[in-house]
Amino acid sequence: MDYQQKLAEKLTILNERGNGVLIRMNYIKKSCADPKLRPSFLTEKAMESAIKYINKKFPNIDFRGNIQNLTNIQRQKSEVLTATASYYESFLDVIEFRDHVYELLNTIDACQCYFDIATNFDFTKSYLDLIITYTSVIITLSRIDDKKTLVGMFNCAHEMTNGSSDPSYPRLGQMFLEYDHPWKKLTEEFGPHTRSVTAALLSLKMVYPRRNLPAEQWRSAQLLSLLSAPAAMLDPACCDTMACEYLSMETMERWIIIGFLLCHSSLNSNQASQELWKMGLRSGVYLTLTRDEALNIHKVTEDLFDNFKGYSKRIADIKECREHVLLNSGAMHRERRHFLRGAMKELYKVLEDEPGLLGPKALFVIMALSFSRDEILWLVRHSENMPKIKVPEDYVDNQMAELLFYMEKLRGLMIKYNSVVQRYHVQYLAQFDALVLNDTIQNIYVCPEEESVLMTSFVSTLSALSVKQVDNKEEFDFRALRLDWLRLQAYTSMNKAPLPIKDYPDLAKVMNLIQFHTKMVDAVEDLLHETSDLSIFCFYPRVFEKMFNQSSEEMTMKRYLMAFPLVCSHFSQCGDPICPEEIEAMEKKSLRLCVTFLEQIAKQTSNVVLEICAEQRNLSDQLLPKHCAETISAARYRKQKKPMPKKGEVQKEKPGAESLRKDRTVANNMDKLHLMLTELCSCYSLCGDFIVFDHIVVPTEFLISQLETRLSEVIVRMANYNQTTQEITRPSDLLAGIKAYIANLQCLSSYINLDVTRLVKSVLLQQTQPLDSHGGQTVTTIYTNWYLESLLRQASNSLIVHCPTLHCFVSQATDNEPSFKAEEFSDISELQALAELIGAYGLKFLSDNLMWHITSQVTELKKMVIENMDILVQMKNNFDKPEEMINLKKRLTGGENVLKRMTIIGVILSFRAMIQECLKEILHKHCPYLMGPIQCLREFSSPEADIQVTLSIYELASSAGLKCDIDPSLVASIRNMQTDNTSPDEEHKLSRLLLVYIAVSLPTLALDPNSLYNREHGGHNNNIHCLARAINQLAAAMFTVQNKNIEQQLKEFLLLASSTLLQLGQNVERMEIKNRESIYLLLHMIVEESPFLSQDMLESCFPYVLLRNSYREVYKSFIITLG
Repeated sequence: MDYQQKLAEKLTILNERGNGVLIRMNYIKKSCADPKLRPSFLTEKAMESAIKYINKKFPNIDFRGNIQNLTNIQRQKSEVLTATASYYESFLDVIEFRDHVYELLNTIDACQCYFDIATNFDFTKSYLDLIITYTSVIITLSRIDDKKTLVGMFNCAHEMTNGSSDPSYPRLGQMFLEYDHPWKKLTEEFGPHTRSVTAALLSLKMVYPRRNLPAEQWRSAQLLSLLSAPAAMLDPACCDTMACEYLSMETMERWIIIGFLLCHSSLNSNQASQELWKMGLRSGVYLTLTRDEALNIHKVTEDLFDNFKGYSKRIADIKECREHVLLNSGAMHRERRHFLRGAMKELYKVLEDEPGLLGPKALFVIMALSFSRDEILWLVRHSENMPKIKVPEDYVDNQMAELLFYMEKLRGLMIKYNSVVQRYHVQYLAQFDALVLNDTIQNIYVCPEEESVLMTSFVSTLSALSVKQVDNKEEFDFRALRLDWLRLQAYTSMNKAPLPIKDYPDLAKVMNLIQFHTKMVDAVEDLLHETSDLSIFCFYPRVFEKMFNQSSEEMTMKRYLMAFPLVCSHFSQCGDPICPEEIEAMEKKSLRLCVTFLEQIAKQTSNVVLEICAEQRNLSDQLLPKHCAETISAARYRKQKKPMPKKGEVQKEKPGAESLRKDRTVANNMDKLHLMLTELCSCYSLCGDFIVFDHIVVPTEFLISQLETRLSEVIVRMANYNQTTQEITRPSDLLAGIKAYIANLQCLSSYINLDVTRLVKSVLLQQTQPLDSHGGQTVTTIYTNWYLESLLRQASNSLIVHCPTLHCFVSQATDNEPSFKAEEFSDISELQALAELIGAYGLKFLSDNLMWHITSQVTELKKMVIENMDILVQMKNNFDKPEEMINLKKRLTGGENVLKRMTIIGVILSFRAMIQECLKEILHKHCPYLMGPIQCLREFSSPEADIQVTLSIYELASSAGLKCDIDPSLVASIRNMQTDNTSPDEEHKLSRLLLVYIAVSLPTLALDPNSLYNREHGGHNNNIHCLARAINQLAAAMFTVQNKNIEQQLKEFLLLASSTLLQLGQNVERMEIKNRESIYLLLHMIVEESPFLSQDMLESCFPYVLLRNSYREVYKSFIITLG
């Protein structure tokens, strides 16, 4: 008969079910209180009258007599029914659970079961857990303010839809009314169970006081220390009450406080009950029911006892205990946490060094985790609901990170060396536990058949174990054995059992030990979850974030900060299938917390890294050549024996002076930064990655992301671009700064396993694009804007001159002081630095912008050609008739404008050629193996071949900075200008006439005093020497697009230009003669620049003697000094 009660199975199932129902009730309470999650119909204005009526009349709601109050429910009955159905069914689950609990508790009472936590641990624990779970469900239910509304609305909609109430509604309504005052009703319910409950609770009188000791006693007993007794280090850690050693303090306190609340009569009749109860009351102010649902134990107990006669002494005890808690509890728990930090660290260091000790000393790890978890849970629930006390510091722990860190480390050790633990305990079970159990069974005089079968199966199961199973990585599963042990406890704990367990304590001790050992083989992770799960933080996010912030402010805690995001991986284990909605919300919250912590750690680390880089960049900057002028000047002073600076003047320190130290103990800023970096990088060693709700989280990726963002910002900031004043850092200075940053970033890999090369490549590659990955400006955009808006704009106004001799642009001397010197930003070293900074991609973007400006000028030139088309056609046909040409030239307008626009095009193309040349040098330096094949391709291709193939090769070559006969970018830009309105023949005619326009306008350049050739610069002071490049490249591009012969068209231009320039020689008395020689040189430059024209062609139409005389004339004005 006793075997048929199935108490073990019922306790197991009901505890699991009850936990799900409790979580469901808590979720309903939270969702109804949260405006975002609250059911929409509860907030609708139209439903207010119905809700008021239902709450007033509940549960006896008249659906027919007061239909006007329920009109809105009638209109939306199907929606209301659907929306409230899940809530209604959840409340029915409570009734079902309550019925089963009633039945089981009555059965246990009828069987007069024996409870002792030290003997039948699992049976006693399951019994007490069921009572607490049931009580928590009822208390949480009573705290749901909208429960009557939800049930009432469901029933109204049900009756309106089906014509009758739901059959379960009367019972549900009655239950809600009964539990309006839940504690009063619960104490009435548990009156008959007082004997069993009190007996179970009193079995804690040895366990709870032993666990509830102050830190001083822990320290004097050297708790958790493996080094306190070196000789016993290899001895297995075991005791008579294995499971009690790591039983949660919070669980025991919940049993004691709530158990004696429900069965309070024993407090007045039993001194032992009273002492245990008072000890529980002194543990703290709050107890957790579930999640963040807390119970103010003193207030609830006092309010309940106020209603009973003869409890005045107990109320006095409650007040005395509360005062004791407020005075002592915070400090006691603070000291415990302080002790545990040191003990956990020592334990971890020893076990990390000797993981083989995890076998015999596994209990130490489980106890350490359980004790630490208890202290964390206590602090969390009291921090959120902190009472008003004089010492609030006791409820703040800025060293929590260290405790969490070592908890995670010990957990990691147990999982990492699981095979070591398995191997040890498999041997222990087979070669010791099985033998001891067999001997114990032999000493039992009377053994019924059912119990005999169970115990025999225990021995046979354990005896069959072998180390080979561990080596072969076989799966172990002892859940059946543990359930059978729970069954045996139930059978032997009943009154008048043939084999009473209380008479055979040795059997209980052996089986409890075996149970722990089996868990070490097949359920290590479950045991770790039981003893170190910190998912409570998911429901106290404010406390969690506050603890993180407090720890992150402490220098010594920075190395432990990674424990906070790692704790978020625990949160996925506390969900329940009965409440899937909560799991979804928990996932979002967990990921938010995890990402927040990782971003904060990454932000702190990147701040320190970039601060170190900035310091090193400042030191590197001191070594730049531009800073050596003062040193050279001082050396000259000494050489010439000039008076030294006065005493009042402070001499500038030389680079490197910061490294000279008189006292090494004095830490400078860099020392502090490196120390902080070491601490922060140490925290990344906790784990390479971890899982949070199916998301694999890699902490170093957050650091890389943060560094990437910040480094991009730093690089742009170092460019120091001011759009208003057009100030900007020289490319070479920026490049030197970036190199200093990169050199220091490479040092980061010695602190942490980080792919710095990938980081640097990603950042620098983004800087070659117009926008970075966040849509921000890059140095490519900044320098493109500056060179176009500042340098080239002034060059187009001749304030800056292109200097072929020096391969740069030079600022002209003017009355106004220029904002910058062009030569400092456009010489070879600066443009090579620019090419290295923005690379081929960045220069392509710059080139595209230059082409846009060129096409704008070409558009205007075409308009001017169209305006003067008739005159230009006549001039083309009559170029050999001087008199007629003079008349036609008088009618021609805009000649200066044409040349001005062509000069601008020439300046832009000259700048582009300079940066292309610099790109070629940079690519030759970095990847010569790539440049060789590209050069071969270019050399073996010619415009006479398939023009599309040639252009493709030229495009490749141009991208690598190689010079091409035809500019592919210019060809593409010119092609894109063409519209459907004009035919190819018209375009060709316009192109030819544009060359005529330029040729006949060349003599007008002689009128400009700035057209003088400057031998020092190798060009003209108004940049007209750039016309040579403009004419050649523009003509080549236009005629390539039109598929015409470039050489023939340029010959026509040369013939026409020669003819018009020769006419300059006939005007002896006019102003045009002044700069005639400088203009003649322009013709020679055009031929020299062109790959399609030759000197022979020039001599056939323009006497060489004129060129020779022109060179002699322009060089006369310069004094040549030798020696």
